[in-house]
Amino acid sequence: MNKKIGGLAGVIAGETAICTVGKEGLGLTYRGYDIRALATSSTFEEVAWLLIYGQLPDRRELQTYREKLMRLREIPAILKQLLEQIPLHTNPMDVLRTACSVLGMLEPEQNTHRAEDIANRLIAVFPGILLYWYHFHQSGNRIHTQSDEETTAGHFLTLLQGDKPNPEWRHVLDVSLILYAEHEFNASTFAARITASTESDFYSAITSGIGTLRGPLHGGANEAAMELISRFKTPDEAERGVRTLLENKEKIMGFGHRVYKISDPRSDIIRPLSQKLSEKAEDGYLFAISERIEALMWQEKHLFPNLDFYSATAYHFCKIPTFFFTPLFVISRITGWSAHILEQRRDNRLIRPAANYIGPASRTYPLMTERA
Repeated sequence: MNKKIGGLAGVIAGETAICTVGKEGLGLTYRGYDIRALATSSTFEEVAWLLIYGQLPDRRELQTYREKLMRLREIPAILKQLLEQIPLHTNPMDVLRTACSVLGMLEPEQNTHRAEDIANRLIAVFPGILLYWYHFHQSGNRIHTQSDEETTAGHFLTLLQGDKPNPEWRHVLDVSLILYAEHEFNASTFAARITASTESDFYSAITSGIGTLRGPLHGGANEAAMELISRFKTPDEAERGVRTLLENKEKIMGFGHRVYKISDPRSDIIRPLSQKLSEKAEDGYLFAISERIEALMWQEKHLFPNLDFYSATAYHFCKIPTFFFTPLFVISRITGWSAHILEQRRDNRLIRPAANYIGPASRTYPLMTERA
């Protein structure tokens, strides 16, 4: 009998030249570039170009690309009308998933809408889609979805907050988008590749990714982490509260990782950025609470924080509502999903794994009169 493999752990499901988490889960590279170098020296738009087109852009290419993304930010009128009909209590992930499907009908993939163009369109338009829906239902305001911000991070904050963004917040959000952009064969990326392997359209593959990321076991950990951290007013209170949760066998989100075994290199990058923001935040004490929870989780469970844990407070200190944390993940990960869809298409084979049947042995079909 074949050994049961929980969640396909350790199974090689394909080949990729886009990203690796490194030998035995150490490190993280995008097309060979270490994540620390990218987070320190690049912008999200540079990383988007790298993932989609295969190499880092030169200065002219980057400027042209930024200008292109800026031109692609406008939302079709029909889609705006639909967004106005979606209730405010809707999960924002459902808003993005639905909007992606609608765009697939309004701007279908064909010779005039190449896959790379669709990827760029989605990167550019998703912040506006999310925030047009949000502001309309919050205040009745039909916001303009253009801004003079060249970066995706600055554009998102401008639309969210209605003013030129705090430069430090813009930088932190930009770095976080780089960190979330790609992560090998994670669940949503694999779902997108499966859809692409059927020769379905680009939008369907991205929609598969969004739907998969919506699940709390994949996306949403930063939202859950923020909910936990914000329960407490002091580190001591946090320690008592988390100890009780652990005693009750409750899962603490934002710790450990399916792939990394020692630490998450992305957490080491976002953590000091969150700490710096906390020094000027009204509720900066939340960072100290995060530190105490981190220390306790290591002491009791030998679990390290992953990217989601300190991203939570970093986003919070930038005054981003908690329910936008996972949609920001989408806005970033479109780049990685797109790169994988393109790679799958270049050497495609339908992804169709086998299953180990554990049901009943062959049985004789009973007539209705013979059934109890």
